[in-house]
Amino acid sequence: METSQQTVRTCPFDFAQALEFDPQFRELLTEEPVARVRLSYGDGEAWLVTRYEDVRTVTTDRRFSRRAVVGRDFPRMTPEPIVQSESINLMDPPESSRLRSLVAKSFTPRHVERMRVRTRHVVDELLTEMAEGGSPADFVARVSAPLPLITICEVLDIPGEERAWLRGHALTMMNTGAANKEAAIAAKAELRAYFADLTARRRKDPGNDLISTLATARDGDELLDEDELTVMAMVLLITGQDTTTYELGNIMYTLLTRPELLARLRAEPDALPRALEELLRFIPFRKGVGIPRVALEDVELSGVTIRAGDVVHVSYLSANRDPRKFDSPDELDIDRTSIPHMTFGWGSHHCLGAPLAFMELEVAFTALLARFPGLRLAVAPEDVPWNTTSIWRCPLSLPVAW
Repeated sequence: METSQQTVRTCPFDFAQALEFDPQFRELLTEEPVARVRLSYGDGEAWLVTRYEDVRTVTTDRRFSRRAVVGRDFPRMTPEPIVQSESINLMDPPESSRLRSLVAKSFTPRHVERMRVRTRHVVDELLTEMAEGGSPADFVARVSAPLPLITICEVLDIPGEERAWLRGHALTMMNTGAANKEAAIAAKAELRAYFADLTARRRKDPGNDLISTLATARDGDELLDEDELTVMAMVLLITGQDTTTYELGNIMYTLLTRPELLARLRAEPDALPRALEELLRFIPFRKGVGIPRVALEDVELSGVTIRAGDVVHVSYLSANRDPRKFDSPDELDIDRTSIPHMTFGWGSHHCLGAPLAFMELEVAFTALLARFPGLRLAVAPEDVPWNTTSIWRCPLSLPVAW
């Protein structure tokens, strides 16, 4: 049995070549699935777990705690931690279960279907504007950047004139550059102050928006307190538009560079939901790792002993490419037998907004396939510019023609 005396790998996780899979993750998954790593920021070292079953263990086993991360300068990707200490993302069951129960009331199938109607309207408007603007057009500027931001801001009832400011602050928090630390601290504080004021007003005078729903949602006699509500609204803004924005661009690029798959989806639109699930599994939509956990006692994973107090990161990206779980994991196969991917996380921290994100993707690509049957890349794939400074991997622009 191995112990914590393993060689420490330096892992900047700065690989950003289009949507190619990070070779360092492939090496770790193959050669050292439970590895000691040092990241670009934070104090000390951490374990990195890359196999599907081990990731599932860490994300569901109560011996690993997110709450124990609070107050630690934990190893991470960004100079300033993105997560707030009061966030649901740093809670353990049963505390997190209470909050998830309250938040889940806003993402019931009934609520998501109501949002679908509005999302269709927004998509139609954006695609009409793209068509009227003429070919070629930038898919990122026309669709993937505005759609999720408009959708989540309408769900939260945030005025149009404030949306660009909020988006800019969220982007600042995701930057991985060391020089960005002070700007990230300031952006985080300003976002928090904004949402503290907004949530207080919604608590006092609730409307029909998601923040008002959260402010008044009850689990028995329980309500979200002021800090919980403020941070939850921030989380919803950031996660409600970031991931979907990047996945819209990534999926569009992937389809446009695989014309046989695009042709099949045009011929078989009913295959789109299944194809989207496989695209979400296949595409490495971010770099590196997210929020770690701390081992509360000694735990053995794949023959390696993780000691109590050790920081443990997991990789959903590598879990999605684990050959022990997926046949031919590096192939994009929309006929694959369904095995749950981990793109939206796992366990008690599975993304609550996943139904909303998936709905947006489904609505957008259903409309795109129908309205632009001749859609194609307007440049060579190698000429598409990519984001290299953020934790997210996505095209900065995506010129398309029809």
